Amino acid sequence: MQIESLPRFPLAQLPTPIEELKSLSRELGGPELLIKRDDQTGLALGGNKTRKLEFLVGQALEQGADTLITAGAAQSNHCRQTAAAAARAGLRCELLRNGTKPELPNGNVLLDELLGARIHWIQPSERAAKLRELPDQLQKEGRKPYVIPVGGSNGVGATGYVLAMIELVEQLHGIKRSVDHIVFASSSGGTQAGMVVGAKVTGFVGKLHGVRIDKDDRDRPPYDHELADIANETGNYIGCDAQFTAKDFNIDYGYLGGGYGIVSNLEREAIRLLGSREGIVLDPVYTGRAMGALLALVRKKTFRPDETVLFWHTGGAPALFAYAKDLV
Repeated sequence: MQIESLPRFPLAQLPTPIEELKSLSRELGGPELLIKRDDQTGLALGGNKTRKLEFLVGQALEQGADTLITAGAAQSNHCRQTAAAAARAGLRCELLRNGTKPELPNGNVLLDELLGARIHWIQPSERAAKLRELPDQLQKEGRKPYVIPVGGSNGVGATGYVLAMIELVEQLHGIKRSVDHIVFASSSGGTQAGMVVGAKVTGFVGKLHGVRIDKDDRDRPPYDHELADIANETGNYIGCDAQFTAKDFNIDYGYLGGGYGIVSNLEREAIRLLGSREGIVLDPVYTGRAMGALLALVRKKTFRPDETVLFWHTGGAPALFAYAKDLV
């Protein structure tokens, strides 16, 4: 592999800790539960995108870019972390966000503004066209934009989660522990694709459970095929010879509820339970849904009592404040 020689801009506080969830495990009657705290990566209140942005910003700087462009939902954690990464690297930031400008900025939108990003409010159907038009417009103004895909989910960004799996395996070796299952939120695909490549690289034999957060778009390829494409792009980027297909990805579609960003009792219980038992905050869109899935899987006896399950916390807590009415 050639990861060490790839362009990279340091942003994250690594390694992120692994903690035991003793109270939650006791509440559920087992199995043993651990949590990987990527909500503590450190950049503008943390999150999983920071790992991806180290490589994306590294490539942007190598190419001489002066502006980062990306897109996301109204409360996108990826947009917030991209804005922070741009500020850290001395770059401008242009964000395409779904919806209309709120009267009072809250959650991630407030942070975007404080971090100095310029926000363009658009409709979701306009996103693809705007991601083509805005770079052209900026180039005509003499700027050098670098476009980051939604979620930072391409081969460059997913490289961050190859390293994350290497980090996890080294941590587990150091504390003489093993993990049978890893449960995490899966949305734009880069995190899960990178983890699967990382599992192959490290020889990790536990099962990866990607909890799907949003419903598949009929105009796009099936999600498992998208994951395989990102994984193969990642492998090519880092110099890994392995090839990946859709069957290499375990995706749980059973907890979609009302769709992306629609809070239900699943997320409410997960957020309150982890907060009240462990003092750890989840978000209502990604980690709340993924933890809700984990709770349901434990109650269904999906995991054996003697197994160890790790929940990979991908961050997102700032969005809680924008969802207050849905949570109380």
